Amino acid sequence: SWGSGDFTGGLSSRRIGAYLTVFLSELLGVPVLLAAVLFAREPVPPLSVLAICASAGAIGSSALLLLYRAMEHGQMSIATPVSAVLAAATPVLIGALIDGPPDALQALGFVFALAAIWLITQDGSSLKLHLEHLADLRLPFLSGLGFGAYFVLIHHAAQESVIWPMIASRIGGSAILLVIVLLRGQGMWAPLRAWPLIAANAALDIGGNLCYILAGQAGRLDVAAVISSLYPAGTVFLAWLLLKERISRIQLLGILAALASIILQST
Repeated sequence: SWGSGDFTGGLSSRRIGAYLTVFLSELLGVPVLLAAVLFAREPVPPLSVLAICASAGAIGSSALLLLYRAMEHGQMSIATPVSAVLAAATPVLIGALIDGPPDALQALGFVFALAAIWLITQDGSSLKLHLEHLADLRLPFLSGLGFGAYFVLIHHAAQESVIWPMIASRIGGSAILLVIVLLRGQGMWAPLRAWPLIAANAALDIGGNLCYILAGQAGRLDVAAVISSLYPAGTVFLAWLLLKERISRIQLLGILAALASIILQST
């Protein structure tokens, strides 16, 4: 879901810009989730839980904006994998402290997953991290920590409910994005031709968050977060299938490593 959401979001960003795409997608998801919670009749969790989820949403949206900023001003082939690997590694460290260390197969699966994330997000041009680009790591580093914090906070706040945490998270994220869009002086509406992609992005993002929360309720934080972090494979696959973009050998190796990781962590 997240991988497909990034694909539709990327197509929409080409038309109306990344900031407006993310903002409208976040905003569109709020009434959909409010309707869902009325239908499901899920009880409202404590205010402290909603506050944590709203904070998680604000942190996640801020991390996304930091990543966009890093890609604008640095090497995209460095910014994306560094952010993605840190986002996956943070819950692994927290999960080991809370739930204890994983077993040997799961630990090996984590290694394969981190390698897969790095490889899949490469563009095939170079795997070298030159010293002159170390300054470009500041924003991806902060972005990755932000995504990792989102994984951890949502996991621990959404143990008793599902939809309300997602609503609070989207409200928190929308508030941050609204401020950014206003500061940038952008219009706050999109042409009609962009709305199908925005709606698809919102629906797929909701689906990804729903599956992540349910996975976290069913098992360990680190396993849920790391397997979920393999979503770039879905984006790469859809770009290959629908846009005829080439999958490099490096990315193909990453996809194979991702499959091995899922098998090892599910054993």
